[in-house]
Order: sequence, then C-alpha cells, then structure tokens
Amino acid sequence: MGQESSSPVDEATPPWTLQSRTLEGLAGYIRDGKAKRVVVMTGAGISTSAGIPDFRSPTTGLYANLARLNLPYAEAVFDISYFRQNPRPFYTLAHELYPGKYRPTITHCFIRLLNDKGLLLKLFTQNIDCLEREAGVPDDKIVEAHGSFARQSCIECKTLYPDDLIRKHIEEMAIPFCQRKSCGGLVKPEIVFFGEQLPAAFFANRGLPAEADLCIVLGTSLTVQPFASLPGFCEEGVPRLLINQEQVGSLGSRPDDVLLLGDCDDGVRKLAKACGWLEELEALWAKMAPKGAADLGKEAAPKRSREESIEDEVDKLTREVDQTLKLSEEHNNRVREEFGDSRASTNNPKKPKAPLTPSPGELKSANTPKIEPEDGGKSEKDDLSHVYPHFDKKSTL
Repeated sequence: MGQESSSPVDEATPPWTLQSRTLEGLAGYIRDGKAKRVVVMTGAGISTSAGIPDFRSPTTGLYANLARLNLPYAEAVFDISYFRQNPRPFYTLAHELYPGKYRPTITHCFIRLLNDKGLLLKLFTQNIDCLEREAGVPDDKIVEAHGSFARQSCIECKTLYPDDLIRKHIEEMAIPFCQRKSCGGLVKPEIVFFGEQLPAAFFANRGLPAEADLCIVLGTSLTVQPFASLPGFCEEGVPRLLINQEQVGSLGSRPDDVLLLGDCDDGVRKLAKACGWLEELEALWAKMAPKGAADLGKEAAPKRSREESIEDEVDKLTREVDQTLKLSEEHNNRVREEFGDSRASTNNPKKPKAPLTPSPGELKSANTPKIEPEDGGKSEKDDLSHVYPHFDKKSTL
C-alpha cells in the first residue's frame, strides 16, 4: 500500500493506470473491463436529492427541528446514556425518520447497477436511511459504518427484535422493550449512538479497499474517522473517483485520482453516459418510486401552479387563525376557573404536559407507553429523515 500524499498531484503528472485523469479516461478503464472489484464509499450527499435534510442547515436541518424535543443538547437524542434515561425523544424522532418515506436517488440506483453488472465488491456507507437497500443493493454487499434502521435489538442482552413489531411501535410512537421476560430492556434500532462501538462488520471488512481495482467516493466530507481512512487503503495505481461538491480528504493526491466536483446525481449520470449505461440507469431509477411514498424526491416533485400555491397559503392562514381562536378560548376558560366563574367551561380541560424523563416504573411497565408530544398534544410534521450519529463536538440547541 502506497503512502498517502496530502498535496494534490500536478496535473501534468501522467497517470499510472488510466489513459487520462478525466471522466473519459476513467470510463474507458471501466468499458475495457479493468474494473471488476469496485468499492464504493458514501455519505449524506447521496441522499439530499431524495428530499432528506442534512444536520446543520439553520432552518431545515435536523438540529433546527430537534428544538421541540427539549433536549439538553442536540446530539443527546443519539446519546446512549441519555437514551437509557429517556427514550422518548429518539422514538418521537424515529417516527419521522423510519425508512419507507423516501425514494432512492439515482445515485443509489447507480450503486445497484454496479452490483447488477457484477462489479460491486462492497459498499461502505455512513448513512442510516436504508435507501441503498430500497434501491436493491444486497445486504451482504453493504457495510453500514454507523449502523442503520435495518435491524434492532435490546440494548441490554442484544436479543434481536422483530421487524414488524418495531415498525408498529414506531408508527404508534410507542417505546418497545425486550421480549425476553428475564430482561425487559429497552429496544433500539442498531444505529451507532455516542458511547457505542462501531459495528464489527466495519472492522471485519475495513481491509477490502486494498483488494479493489476501482474506488468511488460519493457525497461525503471524509472528516469522520475511522470511515475517512478507507480511501487510503486502496493500492497505489488503483483509480479513485470522487463525486462531491468539493475536494475532500487526500483524493486528488495520486496520479490516477479523478475529481468530478458537483452534485452526486449529476455526476453519476455523466459517468453512466460515458460508460454507455445511462439509459439503463434511468430505467432502473424510474422503477424506484414506492407506492404511497410520502416524498418521491426533489427531482420527481411536480411544480405547483401559482393558484395552488395561493390556495395552500390560504389554508395555512385559516389553520393558524383557527388555532389562535382555540388558544384564546382555552385561555378564557382557565381565567374563569381561576377566579371562580360559575360559567367556566369544563369540556376542554388542559392536558398535563408529558414529563421529560419517565420514571423507571413507567419504562418497565408491561403496557408499552404511548409517546405524548412534548408540547402537550400538538402534532408537528418536521419531515425529518436522516441521522448521522458521529460528530466532532456537542452543539447546543
């Protein structure tokens, strides 16, 4: 394995393996049948065009939407110690995050196409959204470095929990417990939380890039270790392609590195076209829309007319007015009750606010508790669907 260089290679340096350090040179390498063991490494950037928000966007990111859960700090929702004390915020969030609401992107389909052609050695992903699986990439070809919603188990005894039951609990926003009577521990999807080890599968497969004859890195900042070290395991002379908004890591430092900076979906379309696969890729992606999906992705969303947009705004204002009138009436009723007004209404007593931390007795109850929204009953749809549980530092809400 060659030494990684931290500085870019001079563009005049001739490649060792490719005809040229261009997309056409890489496509020629693939068309000539020289790429038979392809390793793919992916991050959040391959899922954003599905309509899934990232973490840190000021108004639409995951952290911005976590404020309603009254967490001590944003990442607490993925902290195993906090989860043991209070699983409610995670399961409130999981109700929005659970797979099935989003359509795989054309980038996910490109990875599936590599597998269909017998070229995919392994996919390493930082994402937990399971969109690779929904696109049809087989389980045995995927290494989920940070875990995912694909499986769930007891955090105490590690006993697996059935898929149909976890889905039912998440749909109902209820907290699941281990089915073993001698245990009764909390159940959690096998997403890696702060305070937990990465999956054994990651370390068992970490050396596979050394066996690859092509490495493709898609939509990742390559800042989170140990995932960020994976491209460096590729042998010298093995072409490495980066499709990303910006240059990251050491990619670009070797003579056979190719950088395709920009949108991931645009990049894989260009590569597929250069390889002669574009029609096949588009046909595969066209089959990916699940029935009843809540969101078919940014590219598939139809444009709304001006009249429809105005109608939506009117509906929104009407709901806000109705809510304001309702709140005013409740306030008047509480004032009347406080001052002993005999006309005080008792038809709409105020619901008690759900406690932030449930008692041990509540958590261990045989009757699985339903999660009450922290705002006393108001249900909000923040359209959250993406979690990446490894960060450099804690941030506050």
